[in-house]
Amino acid sequence: MAFRPLDPNRSLEFGNERAPLSDPSDKRSLVLASYNIRYAVGRYLILSGLLRKLSYNFPRRRAEAITRNIETAARAFAGNVILPAPDILALQEADKMTGRAGGVHVAARLADAMQIRYVHAGAGLPRGIKPQQREWWLDFEEQVAIDDEGDMGVSLLSRLQLESVERIDLPWHECPWRPRVAVAATLGWRAQNLRLFNVHIDPHGPLDNQHQQTDAVLEKARQHPGPTVIMGDFNTLSKHKAAEMRKLMESRGYHSPFPTDIATWRGAGFVRFHADWIFGRDLKFTRWGVAKPLNVSDHWPIWAEIEI
Repeated sequence: MAFRPLDPNRSLEFGNERAPLSDPSDKRSLVLASYNIRYAVGRYLILSGLLRKLSYNFPRRRAEAITRNIETAARAFAGNVILPAPDILALQEADKMTGRAGGVHVAARLADAMQIRYVHAGAGLPRGIKPQQREWWLDFEEQVAIDDEGDMGVSLLSRLQLESVERIDLPWHECPWRPRVAVAATLGWRAQNLRLFNVHIDPHGPLDNQHQQTDAVLEKARQHPGPTVIMGDFNTLSKHKAAEMRKLMESRGYHSPFPTDIATWRGAGFVRFHADWIFGRDLKFTRWGVAKPLNVSDHWPIWAEIEI
């Protein structure tokens, strides 16, 4: 079966559009957050992978567990305790009714719980294609069945009006089983147009592959002359990859308030890496943080407050 990328115009879903919008003219600053929610299945990536190898599908009551985790995440994002309530929330691994997500549309359910609007960019999973073997140390992730009718993807949840929304296919080097996508949107704020990009970079393969995917986003961002934010899960799962990603972004005029070695992802035991980033151009970061503890995913949310 040949793989054909999705028509970008058909793979964007806008939802919860009756939710109220904030007036950006009232805001001197904006709070942005990024979270690889890992389809809200919980923090135990490696443990759950080992249990699946023993034929135990954890958690057993999948839909109920994921729904509870989404409610926990919604309270965290609205509670102004572990992070300020975000105006924009970028989600990665926001599954749309896959089996591993218990049939739950993760972004839609979270947006509904937060009373906020969302846009979801579907990855466009090919049907009937068996995934290739990957690096053993990254093979703990739960696969999506080849006949699964759901989809994966990235989402933007926003309290502000988003315009010019675009789905971006990222270069793919292995097999088409899991294509990578980004989503971009623009919002008018303080007499300027702020362009936002939510990315989910592939962890597999060499660093060059990651940089090619990042370059595809940077090329899109180069077309916007105003302030720009690129945030998401860059999957920089080593100190070297984190340092090289920062070097790449800074060479294109972006900066980040986050130190290069701060932990945003945890594996088993004390394994920690800086996987998630928020980079900006032509703007100022005033505050930032990593929102611990939130155990809905193997990642922690990151956030930053910006001013133009």
